[in-house]
Amino acid sequence: MSGLNLNQLVREAHAQNNYDPLISLMPYAKLLGIECLRMGDDMVFRLPANQDCIGNPTLPALHGGVIAGFMEHSAMLHLLMFMGIPHLPKIIDFSIDYLRAGLYRDTFVQCQVWRQGRRVANVAITAWQTKQAEPIATARAHFKVDEP
Repeated sequence: MSGLNLNQLVREAHAQNNYDPLISLMPYAKLLGIECLRMGDDMVFRLPANQDCIGNPTLPALHGGVIAGFMEHSAMLHLLMFMGIPHLPKIIDFSIDYLRAGLYRDTFVQCQVWRQGRRVANVAITAWQTKQAEPIATARAHFKVDEP
């Protein structure tokens, strides 16, 4: 998809408050069922509870890879939506800290861009379930944002 088409898709998503066309550009994000919830100037990403995402059926708890994938894709979508990047960002590095079990319930993520340069963007990502002040995981990601 060309940069012009992608920027137009982002503008339309913001105007209609419908981010499904952007999520459809990322097959794994679509598979997970990631949703975008616009809250004023902020964006919160939601991963609905899904039996297929359970890694530990005893608790039950989400698989750590699902949590990490959700966080990584949320950061990519955040950059795409708010940083004016005319193409999908490419992951360079991703580091996650699991803080507590992600139980079988809806999970939320919020992203914050710490720095965006011409070539690289640094993003902080926080995931929680019941209270935002009690995260289940935090992550740091670096993305290549210049032309591929």
